[in-house]
Amino acid sequence: MQQQKWLITGVSTGLGLAFAQAALTAGHTVVGTVRSEEDLWAFEGLKPGYAHGRILDVTDDDAVSSVITEAEQSVGPLDVVVANAGYGLEGTFEETPLADVRRQFEVNVFGAVATLQAALPHMRQRRRGRLMAVTSMGGLMAVPGMSAYCGSKFALEGILEALGKEVAQFGIHVTAIEPGSFRTDWAGRSMTRTVRSIDDYDELFTPIREARQKASGNQLGNPAKAGDAVVHIASVDQPPAHLVLGSDALRLVTDARTAVDEDIRAWEPLSRTTDFAEGAQL
Repeated sequence: MQQQKWLITGVSTGLGLAFAQAALTAGHTVVGTVRSEEDLWAFEGLKPGYAHGRILDVTDDDAVSSVITEAEQSVGPLDVVVANAGYGLEGTFEETPLADVRRQFEVNVFGAVATLQAALPHMRQRRRGRLMAVTSMGGLMAVPGMSAYCGSKFALEGILEALGKEVAQFGIHVTAIEPGSFRTDWAGRSMTRTVRSIDDYDELFTPIREARQKASGNQLGNPAKAGDAVVHIASVDQPPAHLVLGSDALRLVTDARTAVDEDIRAWEPLSRTTDFAEGAQL
């Protein structure tokens, strides 16, 4: 496998760390962003000379651009950029403060967009590169109590799909990574939970929140295997636009997309009634 230079945001824990470890094990160089000096030294200790830590808040657009420009200059041309940094926000739609929804989008959507936009000009000039972002199975299906999180991931999915079609002409591949439930701390320390305030949602939502907390630490997905999968697609000539990770994600995403298809078919006659008799088809 040809050695590559990677940049991955959010490598202190979870899937970001697993992706970085897999890339380092494969002999690649990784620039990993973290939020503290302690995490920086821990990351660089994984493989001195190959693991390069950078402190970064992905919601600081100027800092994102500076880190990527500096990495291009000091480490070398980036072959793979993975916008991984993000977090979960759990709570029913009505109970979730608007400020929390905005913050969810600032990190999960705009942080990823800033990362990919900063890397894109360098890759476009070289006419090659791999841009990836971690969305979620929650970017292709939605569950009660995760409206803000799923909304942010649905938004990122749309951005990535359009981006991939724009930059294919430049030899740049774009992949949305859609993990299911993995044995990380996503449902624990990395999850923000809204305060319950409306009793009407208790019957629906209380069992969902309890089940998620109970399953934390015993999820089906193996982060190390996810890392190997992501490193693999970074080496193939035609990587997927969508990479679903985990059998649970495969099942839930397939069921959700089948339900959408059924709605479209069931209401197709009504959909067709809204056309002019003559007009331009897209």
